[in-house]
Formats: sequence, structure tokens, C-alpha cells
Amino acid sequence: MTDTPPVPVLRARGLVKRYGHVTALDGVDFDLMPGEVLAVIGDNGAGKSSLIKALTGALQPDEGEILLDGRPVRFRDPLDARRHGIETVYQDLAVAASLDIASNMFLGREVRRPGLLGKVFRMLDHKRMREESARHMADLKIGLRSLTQPVETLSGGQRQGVAVARAVAWARHVVVMDEPTAALGVKESGQVLDMIRRVRDRGLPVILISHNMPHVFEIADRIHIQRLGRRVGLIRPDDHDMAEVVSIMTGALRLEPDEDEPVTGRKAVRASEPS
Repeated sequence: MTDTPPVPVLRARGLVKRYGHVTALDGVDFDLMPGEVLAVIGDNGAGKSSLIKALTGALQPDEGEILLDGRPVRFRDPLDARRHGIETVYQDLAVAASLDIASNMFLGREVRRPGLLGKVFRMLDHKRMREESARHMADLKIGLRSLTQPVETLSGGQRQGVAVARAVAWARHVVVMDEPTAALGVKESGQVLDMIRRVRDRGLPVILISHNMPHVFEIADRIHIQRLGRRVGLIRPDDHDMAEVVSIMTGALRLEPDEDEPVTGRKAVRASEPS
């Protein structure tokens, strides 16, 4: 008796997106498995941003389908994707700098006080929001002096921590992180990578968009390689070195296809013709 393979949490097949004569996505496929960190890499113009926008509701693909837990979905907008349990940590973090940490954690999802105070006078339950924020911060081992301090007083790594904790608090299916270490130093980058591991350990799969290849090889379980609007590789870091992955990404090398799945071939060979 053979084990049934796990169903991808998020899958896309044949996504196409055109802008006039420009094709941003050219039949791209995507697979995110339960409990993994999947890095998405590609050169400028490879279609990474368009792919992630399609998966998170920020754009509507012209063709193809997206499946969540094996069921076809079509996100109308990012709020619709959030309602389906997909949370995104954007590169600019999308935090309100003048508000405190707890208020940022519940931004757009504020909790009202019970009874007439909340229903009639629309008063917020600050105590409950602080308590729940503290619990989420503790789960990810994010140490902060006080949840009432404004976010503008935090370091870059601490702000990233607030944004990640907010996403994890509300995500039910997927957390997407767009260049989470781009503006951070070595120490703070290491703290963010540790946070990503803790998110994965909690059972939430993570999509990591990054140009930092050492970070990708340190944290990713698999790497989705995007080139010219298509997926040209889906590999494990243990099967290829960093130079090979960069060469596949730029088109200098291509993967020797496996019989079952062409994009997961382990052997990299020199491209037969320039592209």
C-alpha cells in the first residue's frame, strides 16, 4: 500500500498575464507544499512579482487556474486572498509608524469592547488587543520592551518582526514574505530568518521572495526558479550549488528533465542555445 502524496497548499497551473504585447506570465506553474519554505527567485523581468500578485489577489491572470487545498479559487483582490487565509508581508512592511505595536497587529481588524461600549460608542478593547499581541510576539520569540511603544521607535528588524507576527496571527494557509531581509544588517537578518523557521515550525508554509542567495540556501526547503515568465526549475538546495542555481536562473544552464516532472531534474547541463 503506497502513501498518498500530500496535496499542495497552494498550486497554480498555466498562469498567463499579458500587458498589451508584453507577456509577464507565460504559462507558469507553481506548487507550495504543507510546512515548507519555498523560495521564489528570478532575474529582473522574470515575472516573480506578477506571479506573487496573481497568487495573492493583486492581479487577475488572463488564463490558468489557482487551487487552494486542492480546490479552484479566484481571488478578486488582496482582501479576498486574506479572507482565504493568505497573508503577505510586503517589502515596505505596510505598518503605521505612529501607532503602537498592538494597534499595528490589529490594523484593519480592531476589536471592539463588549456590550454597548463597543456596539454603540465603538470603543476599542485595547486590553484584549495588547494581550493577544503579546501572545503572538511570544510565540515567535520577538522580544520588545513594550507593546505600547510606537512602531517608529523600533529598529528595522523589530519592525519586520511586527509585520511577520501580524501576518502569522491572521494567516490560516500561507504567509508570503517579499524581500524580508533586504534593508537589514547581518544580525537582524539572522533574527528574521529564525522567525521564518519558527513560522514553518508552527505548520504554516512560507513563500519567500528574495535576491539574497545565501539566505535562500540557508532557509529554503525548495527553490522555485522563474525565468521569462515561466518556471524553469523547482529544486532542493542540497541537489545544486549556488552557482548552478544562478546559472539556471540566467539561462546559462538548464535542468536535464526527469521523466515524471521536467522542472525537478537534478542534473544541470549547459544550455544548448542562448536565450
